[in-house]
Amino acid sequence: MRKLRWGLLGTARISRKIIPALRRSVRHEVVAVASRDEERAKVYARARDIPRAYGDYGALLADPDVDVVYNPLPNHLHAPWTIRAAEAGKHVLCEKPLALSVADVEAVAEAARRAGVVVTEAFMYRHHPRTRRVREMIEGGEIGDLHLVRGAFTFPLDRPDDFRWRPEWGGGSLWDVGCYPVSFARYVVGAEPESVFADAVLGPTGVDVSLAGQMRFPGGVLAAFDCGFRSRFRMEMTFVGSRGVLHVPKAFKPSSKAALVLVRHDGDEEVIVSVPGPEDLYAGEIEDLADAVLEGKPPAVPLADSRANTAVLTALLRSAREGCPVRP
Repeated sequence: MRKLRWGLLGTARISRKIIPALRRSVRHEVVAVASRDEERAKVYARARDIPRAYGDYGALLADPDVDVVYNPLPNHLHAPWTIRAAEAGKHVLCEKPLALSVADVEAVAEAARRAGVVVTEAFMYRHHPRTRRVREMIEGGEIGDLHLVRGAFTFPLDRPDDFRWRPEWGGGSLWDVGCYPVSFARYVVGAEPESVFADAVLGPTGVDVSLAGQMRFPGGVLAAFDCGFRSRFRMEMTFVGSRGVLHVPKAFKPSSKAALVLVRHDGDEEVIVSVPGPEDLYAGEIEDLADAVLEGKPPAVPLADSRANTAVLTALLRSAREGCPVRP
């Protein structure tokens, strides 16, 4: 069986989640890591038994033994280095957000098309069986007609030197965590918003530290969500219908024993729907990429979906700036 050989761009903390998932799979291996600091790359590689370390991202892209690049760099570097990786003939798993503008997503897609490589955005929750079960239940009428979606992703960000505080690096809570409830709502509704509206509280650096958004979908389905760096940890989705309500706790990082809570008949009937999942939340996205590269299957998060999500996020930010509804 052919193995996909991975190179890591940077030494971001999220890579500590990806490396174990890669090593537990028979279809993947980690062969290289790059950092802007060569000594940092070497220390990182030694600690994790990675064969090669580079002090330059470009050197990793030039390595002929690297098949796939994982890009967890700060947000403003996602599109540029993903494009360069594609141009070097590498497949790419890029952390969200894939890009900070629709034009940049289109540039990524064009680079991938020209090079004949797979590029996909790392929304790990989309690969969990519970996420698919939520959509199946809504489409199957378990709560009747869907009327309202509510979502939240917040946590206190207390590191003053974190890149999320830097507007020029794509900082702010919407890009960092608000992208999740937007993505989840779009996925379950199965359509794109007709209009969006948002309001935000800006921090000292100018990024949104809290944002509340609304989306209106075709058929009169409304969605409301909030995200931020000030409130306690919350990570949830709720779907309200004509005959019931479906609660999705820990919506974006479900455990291996993740469950759903279905409430019907004016709240007097509560059903716990168990949906066992993988022990490793990140395994789904790497196996999905392997399926696309090795078997030619379409990725679960295609670039068209990334483009649509980016269009909604940029529209929400514009609405927050201008104080009026915006069409994505």
